[in-house]
Amino acid sequence: MTREEKSAIIEELKEKFENSPFFYITDSSSLTVEVINKLRHQLFDKGIEMRVVKNTLVKKALESAPADKNYAALMEALEGPTALMFTEVANSPARLIKEFRKDAERPFIKAAYIDSAVYIGDQHIDALISLKSKDELIGQIIGMLQSPMQNVVSALQSGGTTIMGLLKALEERGDGE
Repeated sequence: MTREEKSAIIEELKEKFENSPFFYITDSSSLTVEVINKLRHQLFDKGIEMRVVKNTLVKKALESAPADKNYAALMEALEGPTALMFTEVANSPARLIKEFRKDAERPFIKAAYIDSAVYIGDQHIDALISLKSKDELIGQIIGMLQSPMQNVVSALQSGGTTIMGLLKALEERGDGE
């Protein structure tokens, strides 16, 4: 690989890291080509981009980012075979990896970067799966906001029925006298 090609890859990775609030560093080595293709297909279906890149190029791209990004914590994970997974939904790769490993021994998570939080190691897979997506959080907030209003409407409706029942009973009682 020429110096220009390496520089181009580093620049491309810098842009990816800058524009991706969530990415995973994984190891999918020792999987057969057939299994890797199956994994890539499933990742593509979920909107997850997988890139296999040399660790030195990834390190150079991460080192050039501002310190507040907290990328330094990821450096220890950049040893051995590495595949990057870029996603728009924080828990999507973890869910897919756990499901995929029912039939294969890998990939495993070496590290995950979730909006400046760093998770090192595969033991965090369940924590990563439990993360809520932006849409899930918005749905929960809307549900919480709707709940008191629904209670008020329900109380008013049931109260209306009770009042109408009383009025009707009084009316009937008044007719009978």
